[in-house]
Amino acid sequence: MTQYTLASQIAFVHLMSRKKQTFIAALGVTFGISVFIAMIGMMNGINNLLEDLTLSATPHIHMYRDIQRREPSVMQRLLGNTPLIEVHHERPKNEQKKLRNALTMLDYIRKDPDVYGASPLLTAQVFYQYGQHEIGGTIAGVDILEEHKLFGIGDKLIGGNLYDVLTTDNGIIIGSGLAETMQVNVGDKINVTTVTGTRVLLRIVGIVQMGIGAIDNSRSYSTLHTAQRLLQKDKSFITDINIKLRDLYKAKDKSQLYSNLFGYKAEDWETANASILVSFTLRNTITYSVSVALLIVAGFGIYNILNMTIYEKMRDIAILKATGFSGGDVKAIFMIQALSLGLGGATAGLLFGLLMSYGISKIPFEAKGVINLTSLPMSFSPLYYAIGLVFGLLTTAAAGYLPSRKAGKIDPVEIIRGK
Repeated sequence: MTQYTLASQIAFVHLMSRKKQTFIAALGVTFGISVFIAMIGMMNGINNLLEDLTLSATPHIHMYRDIQRREPSVMQRLLGNTPLIEVHHERPKNEQKKLRNALTMLDYIRKDPDVYGASPLLTAQVFYQYGQHEIGGTIAGVDILEEHKLFGIGDKLIGGNLYDVLTTDNGIIIGSGLAETMQVNVGDKINVTTVTGTRVLLRIVGIVQMGIGAIDNSRSYSTLHTAQRLLQKDKSFITDINIKLRDLYKAKDKSQLYSNLFGYKAEDWETANASILVSFTLRNTITYSVSVALLIVAGFGIYNILNMTIYEKMRDIAILKATGFSGGDVKAIFMIQALSLGLGGATAGLLFGLLMSYGISKIPFEAKGVINLTSLPMSFSPLYYAIGLVFGLLTTAAAGYLPSRKAGKIDPVEIIRGK
């Protein structure tokens, strides 16, 4: 029988001699790991949902005309606050948003091998009216097939058919929240009025649920031609270009390239969603901080138990040393106790964490607004369970190190003499 086998048996006897304290210490580790698994699963489930919704509904690069505040004229800079009457020629407000040579730019962008697809877009503020209901929102005139390719709009229809918007004169697809508020359905006709007073009767051919409240509650989609006719614009009138890349992490460099090349604002998805990305990091930081704090508390429990065991087993430790056990052997006894508590508590914590996560994922949770939910999203990634196990073992190992080191330094002669 080796020394370490004997050390393991002695460690087991020590643990069983204080069953209540052993159970409480292991329970602390179990609780910490369970909470960690449930929290990290829920936080990352929410993060993954938001990321999927954001990337599925927004382009990697959004190109548009950035309306800048007019700079002071030369005369104003020279004369300062001196009263001055100037005559300006201002471009009509609705013309300021137009991308010049948009079709040529689209053709160039689509030929870029890094580009998965590019879709023209014409957006305008409108009022929707049906019966007594009148709601403000936006209409997006798009290339429907390209929009489906880039954002999967056809897969998110909860009513109607995507291709009907191509075959129906004055067809429109509206957001699910908008349809619910106005109490309309596929086949109904609604009045759409622009800010200039132009009113057109459009037929609802589809209802889409993108999963983002800001879109579902106010936006509608039509063909580019329908939107241009509604706004009384020619076929070249386009206000935005949405681009998706084959590698989304090239968006920052590509947006800078297109901005320099075409002279328009090109915003990459990371810049556009900076606040969301920061919230991901913040949620993860809070989750890990709380979990580590719980495990540290559990570690103190293990530390106290081992310290008490050392005081109670002083004479036993002295006898072991007197019979040939080295300081390292004695240290191993207490480290085995600590790691046994950690492994047992962490294993139970992983199991209870899985059960908690599964239970939370099945709780009905109706949420409408920023995002639409029917239940809380949970992530069951094996990585988090591996992290939880490692956390549990490291915490208990750290908690057991100092007491085991102390036990290894006990002088058997002094103990036996009663000093």
